[in-house]
Amino acid sequence: MVEVTYHCPYCGAVTGIERDGYLRDKCVTREPLDGWEYADTTGDVEAADGIEFVCLGTGATEEKHSSTDVDDPAVDRDPDVAGPAVDRDGCGRTFYLNYVKFEDGKEVPHRQPEYDRPRFDFRR
Repeated sequence: MVEVTYHCPYCGAVTGIERDGYLRDKCVTREPLDGWEYADTTGDVEAADGIEFVCLGTGATEEKHSSTDVDDPAVDRDPDVAGPAVDRDGCGRTFYLNYVKFEDGKEVPHRQPEYDRPRFDFRR
């Protein structure tokens, strides 16, 4: 077993889990991927397609921005933090670690939820 750490895509706080090192990570997302099944951090993380994390901490970030829209992903991200913030308290939001998933011996492509797909229908 090894301890693997991830940073929250909302606030940058670092959290970790102890698991076998053979599992291949695909990505960390704010929303679950279509078709992936998730285990919580105390569940059977090896049998699932990924892990559902809750960003741990005192929630100081949310208190600091209580008058703003909490659905805005940039609201509680410290502009001075470009990546993981090891000494930062968590924000309490849920995020997802997705493993590489195979079906019939082939890697399943990364499918974003319908509501999070990029749009390219710009008009002049």
